Amino acid sequence: MLNDIGATTVKVRKIDRQQNRIDDDWIVQEEPLEIRLKYKAGTDWKERQLSITMRTPGEDHDLVAGFLFHENIILDRGDIQAIRQMGLAGRSGGNIVEVVLEPGRSVNPVQLERHFFTNSSCGVCGKASIELLYQQLQPVPDVPGKITSQLIRSLPDRLGAEQKVFRQTGGLHASALFDRSGRLLTVREDVGRHNALDKLVGHMVRQDDLDMSDRILLLSGRISFELVQKAIVARIPVITAVGAPSSMAVDLAEKFNISLIGFARENGFNIYTGAERIHYD
Repeated sequence: MLNDIGATTVKVRKIDRQQNRIDDDWIVQEEPLEIRLKYKAGTDWKERQLSITMRTPGEDHDLVAGFLFHENIILDRGDIQAIRQMGLAGRSGGNIVEVVLEPGRSVNPVQLERHFFTNSSCGVCGKASIELLYQQLQPVPDVPGKITSQLIRSLPDRLGAEQKVFRQTGGLHASALFDRSGRLLTVREDVGRHNALDKLVGHMVRQDDLDMSDRILLLSGRISFELVQKAIVARIPVITAVGAPSSMAVDLAEKFNISLIGFARENGFNIYTGAERIHYD
């Protein structure tokens, strides 16, 4: 049985001290998504496969928009002429999404080769990515005011209350965006932590709401290099997570003026970089 929030049931044998029985168990759904790009080069339209990723079906248009934004293929919603779902039948209606760029948005074919190679395995080359970031971006600027430690401690419980599929399956990552008052703006879940963040930022792209200079990003797991990289591209100044950061994540956050917070719990958290943005109450 398949539900409408990215989960399905399978038969399992449940064993504990009191019982040994066959029962239904909810598991997260996972399917491949092929991202295709159509763009104008001179007077001709070009089409090509850009990437394939394993994801939880649903909110695919957000996922693709976020992916293209983080890879600098689009700069905002205005670069997208259309997003089309097609291909093999999946819960969301198809496992292929084609994005048609506006004719005025230029695309470098060499750039597309790089993006397909670095993302098809859901990973990145740290050194090359850092060099590219330095070429394209500046450190995230500060904004007036500080975030209270009380607010940070409250965020994981607020996210947990919104993780519908995780509560059912225990098998998903989540990314959530809050404002500085603690208001939840949006949350996205996916079997891939990078996909969850792509879905979240892609939603903001499609809403034409890309001023995230006073936002707080909350991650449900550990903080990897690529998640910090995506936050830098989106210009999000504060990343907090219930898990630990990697060494490269800390280095990158330090270099780009990101406040990086790990092990966020009701009783405390660790600040790895950017402590000046936090008010200790």
